[in-house]
Amino acid sequence: MSQKISPIEDTEANGKKGVSNMIEPDQSEGEVFGKMLRQADHERAVQGDQHFHRLGWKRLTIVLIVQSIALGSLSLPSAFATMGMVAGIILTIGMGVIAIYASYIVGLVKLKYPHLPHYVDFGRLLMGGFGDKLFAVFFVALMTLTVGSHCLTGKLALATITGSNVCALVFSVVSAIILFAFAVPPSFAEISILGYIDFASIIVAIGISIIATGVQSNEPTNISTPWSAWPKENLTFSEAFVAISNIAFAYAFSSAQPTFMDEMHTPKDFTKSIITLATTQMTIYTVTGALIYAFVGQNVQSPALLSAGPLLAKIAFGVALPVIFISGSINATVACRFIHGRIYQDSIVRYVNTAKGWITWLVVVAFINILAWIIAEAIPFFSELLSICGCLLVSGFSFYIPPVLWFFLLKEGTLFEKHNIRHAFLNLIVFIVGVTILGCGMYASVNQVVGNIHYQQPVLNLC
Repeated sequence: MSQKISPIEDTEANGKKGVSNMIEPDQSEGEVFGKMLRQADHERAVQGDQHFHRLGWKRLTIVLIVQSIALGSLSLPSAFATMGMVAGIILTIGMGVIAIYASYIVGLVKLKYPHLPHYVDFGRLLMGGFGDKLFAVFFVALMTLTVGSHCLTGKLALATITGSNVCALVFSVVSAIILFAFAVPPSFAEISILGYIDFASIIVAIGISIIATGVQSNEPTNISTPWSAWPKENLTFSEAFVAISNIAFAYAFSSAQPTFMDEMHTPKDFTKSIITLATTQMTIYTVTGALIYAFVGQNVQSPALLSAGPLLAKIAFGVALPVIFISGSINATVACRFIHGRIYQDSIVRYVNTAKGWITWLVVVAFINILAWIIAEAIPFFSELLSICGCLLVSGFSFYIPPVLWFFLLKEGTLFEKHNIRHAFLNLIVFIVGVTILGCGMYASVNQVVGNIHYQQPVLNLC
């Protein structure tokens, strides 16, 4: 049965004239209904696309800072104690410059291929389907292991703050639930609001650690050993590269950068973000590592806030809780955005603005957080696994893969043309640094793992 239907004109809620929805005469009710559904889907797609492109360079800077600067910065004083003040400062600034240049290359690749939302997609450009699958496994593994690390850190923080005799598993479950809650917002523009709290949290936690160790260094009962400008005596190769890896991994953020940039309304502004990030990171890391090492000396602990004394350690851990959970949740969101986007890449469900979108999104977020919690709690050698995977995965995404991306995807003309010489030289340096961290870092990590298992000592977490 058919009927005559006059033209219908939709008008948006904000008063602007919408797109005219002209319905032809003699259409069946089913055809009309189908057209209305298609129009509704189109509107949801437009709204979803707008929702996921609200990130400006300032908010991107905050998201990058939150994802990269966490409690790992408080492991740098122990790296200074190993390498000495001079080498510590040189390595901290040098690694920062190298990491930011690598980040710049990753950003250029994203600008050249704007339709590719994640770092994983670069693997397809390099090695086809195999590269896509390989990068996907490494990408999800890195993000999941990082979430697991934050889950354990949250458990340690809650146990330290409360001083309770409650089973540690309870704190672990609470930590996982908080990480899940913070990972629920699918858009980084929303998470960036929490980023301001996160950034203030880490600054205050670092400030407490610096002030507390500075005050203790002037007390008559202070028994700390003096700091040295040079590496510690009898420094082994493994100890040196564990310290170098700690510094290098503090700058590990490039793996999530394309995902963040995919939400920018003006992606070319990413250079403003990474320059601001570089200045902030190198300043915080150098000041934190140098001052706390100068105050505490060779006996500095990792993380350094443990050197502030039991009471102040509780206070510092309490202040640092936003860092632990917000930074950890961003890694979960990055992994979930990739997985959810791949599953529903040809559907409006990927925009998470329908009932099905929200249900499937919550399922994916829960899956990643539960998996991270199980891996962190069930594997007895999780710390060793995290150290080795850090050397294997972080060195790739942040250091030696960006030069490969430049050579195969960005280089124009022959390698020895004038406009390529400078970039070729810089990328060669970055590549050598990345491969060195991969090889020597893996050796140092495995060697330390074997030594710690032999002597039944805890393993230093490099990530």
